Amino acid sequence: MSANPQWDISRALGVARLFHLVCGVRDACVAPFLTLYLRQLGLNAVWVGILMGTKHLIAAFWAPFCAFLAKSYQKRRVLLVGSLFGSVGASLLMVLVPPLDKDLVYSSCNESDFVTTTILPSGGALTGNGTLAQEPASQHPASEPGLPVKSITMVDASGFRKGPADPSVQEPFSHLPGYFVVPVEGARNRPQVFLHPVTPGAEETPWQDTLKQVSTALPLPAEGTALGSPANLSMAKGDARALDLSMEGLQWTFTLSLGSMVFWELLTAPVEQVADDSLYEYLDFVDATDRYRSLWVWRLLGMSAGVCGIAAVVGQLDCFLMTNSPRGVVHFYGYSLVSALAFLVSIAFPIPICRRREPSYKTVKALSLIGGDPQLSLLAFTVFLIGAASSTVQNFLFWHMKDHGSSELVMGFSVALGLLGEALLHPLKAPLLRKLSRVGTVGLGLGCLAGQLLYYSFLWSWWSVLPVQILSAISNGALWWAVGALIEDLATPGTERPLSALFRSHFLGGGSSLGSFAGGFVVVRFGLAVLFQACCVSLLLWLALLLAIQPRLPQERKINYSKLLAVEASDTSDSEQGTERDWLVKAMREEHSDWKG
Repeated sequence: MSANPQWDISRALGVARLFHLVCGVRDACVAPFLTLYLRQLGLNAVWVGILMGTKHLIAAFWAPFCAFLAKSYQKRRVLLVGSLFGSVGASLLMVLVPPLDKDLVYSSCNESDFVTTTILPSGGALTGNGTLAQEPASQHPASEPGLPVKSITMVDASGFRKGPADPSVQEPFSHLPGYFVVPVEGARNRPQVFLHPVTPGAEETPWQDTLKQVSTALPLPAEGTALGSPANLSMAKGDARALDLSMEGLQWTFTLSLGSMVFWELLTAPVEQVADDSLYEYLDFVDATDRYRSLWVWRLLGMSAGVCGIAAVVGQLDCFLMTNSPRGVVHFYGYSLVSALAFLVSIAFPIPICRRREPSYKTVKALSLIGGDPQLSLLAFTVFLIGAASSTVQNFLFWHMKDHGSSELVMGFSVALGLLGEALLHPLKAPLLRKLSRVGTVGLGLGCLAGQLLYYSFLWSWWSVLPVQILSAISNGALWWAVGALIEDLATPGTERPLSALFRSHFLGGGSSLGSFAGGFVVVRFGLAVLFQACCVSLLLWLALLLAIQPRLPQERKINYSKLLAVEASDTSDSEQGTERDWLVKAMREEHSDWKG
């Protein structure tokens, strides 16, 4: 223990590693599965896109603002501890949001009080009239004579509208993911499940499809009921009232989800940036910032363990959940529990006491630098596009996997594969950037991301996503290494960190926000496969344009004196010949010759 505990570097690094590990587990408990939970609430892709877009937008601008205020008023520890403490309860607000229909069956376990849909084995089928019987199919006919069905349009939770079903054609259950089913008492006092009927031949807008899919399913009229009979008119009125109630429930669920998510994000968004700035300045006081660069791997390890652990817990607790709550509530309970642990660690987190006087306009200087440098402007738009494309994967890939029968454990394992691949590839960072160059590595990362998106659009089974996840090491890890190296090369002295923060928060977050807003509408209108393919084509077109424009830009690298000062003393000499090789003399001569030329 040193005399001044403020500069106990070993202790500070130990606490920082633990904090990054715990925060990685904490983020992995909810972040990858959040859109899946919103789908369980009954929200379709449009509403989920709006919610996620708002979340990314708050994180992009609120976090830097809070970090600036905390640094200006020396309230970093207060903000860090308060945010983690508040997030313990704020995350549980999402648990209180009621689902659209409490009669929906969320659990795979059979309950005596509820009618549950049985998942048929391979080769099993559902009859086209949209009914599911609890009793064996051999005991009951596929279609009841008292329940005539001419056409049914089936709408799933993703917002996809299926075509009319022919009563003579059987549809495999694996092709009917997420349909809204409601148990009702039908003929012969036998409980059945009806899919919501929609009048065939009517042209509807996507927005009407969005509202139509959440309407409550009602039993069809019995045989012999005339079209204009009082019973039929009464049923039509009841259907209209049910549609009004479902629209009101949709608005109520969406409003509560939006309010809870905004409050939750306002509390949690500043944590990562405040912690990173505090630790960097703490280590910078003692010239130990080189050890700061190795801490990111602890967050990756925490996220890998957390995403698999919480998925396994959800699978084990599936049968013990209340039937009127989505199974995803376990993610929020786990998040709150780990947040409490992170709150305890944050009390000892290293935060510098001494206040270093630095200009407060570095962010403005970084923005002006981007506007005046065409290479930085090109890189900024590339990062924006990466955020937009990546948001579609984060928001809807698990939906696609769920539609193909994937469990949450497989989903978590797919995320862990990408994170671990990034950590294993890191020792090859320097050779990769040297062999391919920085721009070449950016192009490789964009190509791998486009290939992943194209692959996702053609998923055929619950396990088919796993082989391609190893490409995440390049499309996420190597891509961001190259972006960071380009920023360091093009930044002026003192603007490296503000410039990097701009790219990570504003450009990446802004792209993720726009991609979420637009992605939801594309999913409802065209489907998930078309969304992934459109993002793939956009990335490939931008990659071709980037490779065509980049060689024509002025290849000027600014002298980074902070890097030059870090050169070891052994590289210099006091002799006359050594002076000629002095790095400062060389740098100034090169700069003078460039300016003179």
